[in-house]
Amino acid sequence: MVHRLTVGALLVCSTAALAHGPTPQKAQESIHIDAPPAEVWQIVGDVSALADWQPALSAVHPSKNHDGIADETGAERVLVFADGGGEITESVDEYDPERRYMGYRLLREDPSVFPVSFYTATIEVKVADGGSEVVWKARFYRGDTGNFPEEGQTDEAAQAAIHGFFRNGLEALKTRVEGG
Repeated sequence: MVHRLTVGALLVCSTAALAHGPTPQKAQESIHIDAPPAEVWQIVGDVSALADWQPALSAVHPSKNHDGIADETGAERVLVFADGGGEITESVDEYDPERRYMGYRLLREDPSVFPVSFYTATIEVKVADGGSEVVWKARFYRGDTGNFPEEGQTDEAAQAAIHGFFRNGLEALKTRVEGG
């Protein structure tokens, strides 16, 4: 009897160990741009202009915050993706033009368009080597937060989506600013 209970308990524990919800993920991408930080921030800091340099997007629809200004803490923006036109909504939580820093988060998700269920992100333009360094960071969860995520909604899919979005955006930003 003791032997059966031990084997049963091991089976239950091993199954539970294999099934777990999502774990927080992190991503960071950066790029050097041969231009002064103020020039780079003029583009990066425009909340409504992300689609002008992010190839994954076809449009950005900004909302005005309580003061009627889009480039400020409290602003929201709807990102429209180029492939299929799906949308997600972000909220600007911190906007500091003197520091050339913006922090924002996902408000309304669509994991079928972008396979994450939540993220907070920052983008900052720093002085570096006679030009600028743009650093884009995020903390996020996969699109399917259940114990057994669907294909395309896993931690790996979320990592690939975030890193690709950041990397492709930064490369396009560099090309735009440097005129290449």
